[in-house]
Amino acid sequence: MSGHSKWSTIKRKKGAADAKRSKIFSKLIKEISVAVKEGGGDEESNPRLRVAIVNAKGVNMPKDNIARAIKKADDKDGNNFDEVTYEGYGLNGIGIFVECLTDNLQRTVSSVRAAFTKYSGSLGKNGSLNFIFERKGVFSFSEEGIDIEDLELEIIDAGAENIEIEDNLIIVTTALEDFGLMSKKLESLNIVVESAKLQRIPLSTETLSIDSAKSVLKLIEVLEDNDDVQEVYHNLEITDELMEAYDL
Repeated sequence: MSGHSKWSTIKRKKGAADAKRSKIFSKLIKEISVAVKEGGGDEESNPRLRVAIVNAKGVNMPKDNIARAIKKADDKDGNNFDEVTYEGYGLNGIGIFVECLTDNLQRTVSSVRAAFTKYSGSLGKNGSLNFIFERKGVFSFSEEGIDIEDLELEIIDAGAENIEIEDNLIIVTTALEDFGLMSKKLESLNIVVESAKLQRIPLSTETLSIDSAKSVLKLIEVLEDNDDVQEVYHNLEITDELMEAYDL
């Protein structure tokens, strides 16, 4: 399992344990808002909105919250968010890619730069991490009631490149261009998807000493706690020793 995917699984557990639902909801509401302003409030004709709703339901966001977010986004006087990305390096050259939705670019870049600086990292130019990450479609859903061998036969033609099981979740990875096809295939199989995202997956991961790795993870957590940040990707190898040392 890739470093980012394992870290995502850990985040999901910690998020539930630490009652960070409000922050998770806030990020998803932003994504719903951008999706509506980009393609309208009808999820049937707006693929991005459909995916945002799937992800909102995956973390048990109430239907009323989702409906309010769509209605508010339809209001022309509502907030407009810019999509912006930042690329940089943490301690010992660990690549870190940050995706943001913000209504104040100056605030966002200042806070992101400050986080990198505080934890011995540095921002780079956009495109500087192209050789480290590739975009993939990543779907996760419960393995309960699913025969993995039958599933593989069903979804291979929809572009499934890799299938993993982690903590009772099935994680399916596809090429970027097969994201929509896989989404429709899983829907046709009546599989309730917990998360469906285009993620930046590291082509390879780097292992650091425990102390250095803990510093990088602290930077990642600080970035993820930033209200303007939607996703943080990295190529740090999350080893069992690191998980134990970081109390994960």
